[in-house]
Amino acid sequence: MLYFGVLTELLGQSGDAAELPEGTTVGELLRILRMRTSNDAKGGTAGDGMVERLWQSLAVAVNRAYCSSPRAVLRDGDEVALLPPVSGGAGER
Repeated sequence: MLYFGVLTELLGQSGDAAELPEGTTVGELLRILRMRTSNDAKGGTAGDGMVERLWQSLAVAVNRAYCSSPRAVLRDGDEVALLPPVSGGAGER
């Protein structure tokens, strides 16, 4: 798994590997990762609402192709990238 943007800070690393049961879906993987940043795991923070919105708006790529369904089944060796929303950019010139 590859983490980008604020996810590197939230999860404390830029990537990770996971052993998952056969048939695990993208949605199930996101639920597992989300639990790592839940109130129970972190003791709660003032930014919990922001973290919740972040998880709801992530883009997910599997093997460098955007994945549009949380029901997509992951296979052994898949590369999963989690991409938070991006805002801002260049202003008027």
